[in-house]
Amino acid sequence: MGIHLDARVGEIAESVLLPGDPLRAKFLAEKYFDNPVCHNQIRGMFGYTGYVNGKKISVQGTGMGVPSISIYVTELIQTYGCKNLVRIGTCGAIQPELKLGDTVLAITASTDSHVNTLTFGGREYAPHADFELLKMAYNSGKALGHQVKVGSVFTTDSFFVDDLEKEYEIWRRHGVLGVEMETSALYTLAARFRCRALSILTVSDQLVTGERATAQERLTAFTAMMEIALACLKSL
Repeated sequence: MGIHLDARVGEIAESVLLPGDPLRAKFLAEKYFDNPVCHNQIRGMFGYTGYVNGKKISVQGTGMGVPSISIYVTELIQTYGCKNLVRIGTCGAIQPELKLGDTVLAITASTDSHVNTLTFGGREYAPHADFELLKMAYNSGKALGHQVKVGSVFTTDSFFVDDLEKEYEIWRRHGVLGVEMETSALYTLAARFRCRALSILTVSDQLVTGERATAQERLTAFTAMMEIALACLKSL
C-alpha cells in the first residue's frame, strides 16, 4: 500500500486516468468500466479499476494543484508500477477561438510553480507530453468527431487572480491555449520516472468572454476527453 492510496499492489492497472475531481473518477468508472472495483477512498479521493474491451484500466482522483497531483502520481509510479498516465481535467481558455467543451491536448506546460525551479536549481525545465500518446489522442479525437486543439498550457498555483486580463496577456500573446493547475508536475514526474504522460483537458471556462460551465456540466458533460483517453489506453 501507499501512504495516500490503500490499494494493494496489482489492484491498480499500468494505465491510469487522472481526473482532479474524485467524483469524476467515480462517474467515469460507472459509465465506462466493466466490473469496476473501488481501490481507494482515503481522503475521499476515489480510485477505481475495471475493464474496457477487456483491457484493465484504472482511474484515480488527484485533487487540485501541483503538490496534490505530485503525491498521487509519485505513489502510482513508485508503489504500483503505473506506466501510462493520462490527466483528464479542465482548463480556462485564454484564446478567444476556444469554446466551452472544446478538448485541448497539452504538448507542454509553462508554469509559475516553484517546484521545478527548486528541482532544477533555478534553471528552467520544459516538461512535455509523450509523443505517442499525443498522436494517438489526436487521431482518436478526430475519429470520434470531437473538437480537438493541440498546443501549450500554463500550469498555475493561483486559481483566483485579481486581474485576469493583465495576468494572462503575456501567455495569450505567446500562443498558450489555456490555464490549469497540474500538467507541468505530471509531465516532469513522468520524465523523471520514464513513464508516458498526457494531459487531455476540456475548456470549462472561457476567460476572454467570461463564459463558465456549471458544476454539473464539469462532472458529467465533459465526456469527450474521457472517450479520447480510453481510446488511447485500451490500444496500448
